[in-house]
Amino acid sequence: MSEQLPPISSPAPTGDKKGLAIASLVLGILSLCGSGFLFCGGILSIIGIVLGILGINTKGKAMAIAGIVLSAIGLLLAIVLRVIFRGAVFNNIWQQFLTNRGY
Repeated sequence: MSEQLPPISSPAPTGDKKGLAIASLVLGILSLCGSGFLFCGGILSIIGIVLGILGINTKGKAMAIAGIVLSAIGLLLAIVLRVIFRGAVFNNIWQQFLTNRGY
């Protein structure tokens, strides 16, 4: 009579799972480069912050924190540049309007 052995299950792979932290760091760097464009820099910053928060409990904690910081700086820089640019454009249009009216 043959003996039946219980099925052998393989253990779950134990990876570093540093991918979220690395992605946050890369997006933080890209958000600093693209902060002159609110759409590009702002979106990259928000995604970088989210991925950094999700990746903070992995082995790449330092990279996740660096990604969060760089993404936050990129987001603030994008907002500040947008406010300055929008103010300059609005001021330029207003001055042209006044000069065309003879004021």
